[in-house]
Parts: sequence; structure tokens; C-alpha cells
Amino acid sequence: MDNSIVQSLETLVAVLFSLFLYAYIAFSIQTIAKKTGTLNRWMAWIPVLHLVLLCSIIARPAWWIILIFIPLVNLFVMVYIWMEIAELRNRPRWVGFLIIIPPISLFIPGYLAFC
Repeated sequence: MDNSIVQSLETLVAVLFSLFLYAYIAFSIQTIAKKTGTLNRWMAWIPVLHLVLLCSIIARPAWWIILIFIPLVNLFVMVYIWMEIAELRNRPRWVGFLIIIPPISLFIPGYLAFC
């Protein structure tokens, strides 16, 4: 096959995978918001606003998203947010801590939403 065709197919696969991953994360956050009784679940589908929704789920002020944009601080804040969500979903807090481990972090939102 021609090299440009292969590159086009690779790009298409990467774009489709990215869209699938985005939809999976957004749907998981929306489901978590529904199960915790949080309003404005539609925010899960909009970049940056989903961070406001995550703060709303754990009953923290929306200004916490500022902390998410500070390097290194964001790691601690996101781990804390997911640990709180795990606790709200009646799961051990350490499950939320697993969000820091890259391959496992893909499964944590779905686990907290659907299990």
C-alpha cells in the first residue's frame, strides 16, 4: 500500500479512538452525576465544564478548577476528586487513587459509573 494511505488510516484510527475515549469518559461522568443526584449532568460532554461538574459532584466550589491548571497541584486535586467520587459511590477511597496510574486510569471512571 501507498505510504500516504497508511498514514491516513493511522490518522483515522487515532481520531476514532480519541472520539470513543472522549465519549466513554463523558458518559461515565454523566452517569456518576446522575447516580449522585448532581444537577447539570450535560456538563460532562463539554471540555473544562466537566471539571466544574466533577467539583459539583463532590460538593466543592467551582473555583477548584483553577487548581487543576496548576502543574503538580493538579495531580493531587484530581486524585482527591476521584477518591471522593469513589467514596460517594460506596467504593474504597483507594480506587480513586488509582486514577494516577495511566493504564488503569482509563477504567476508573467506567468502574465508578457502572459497577
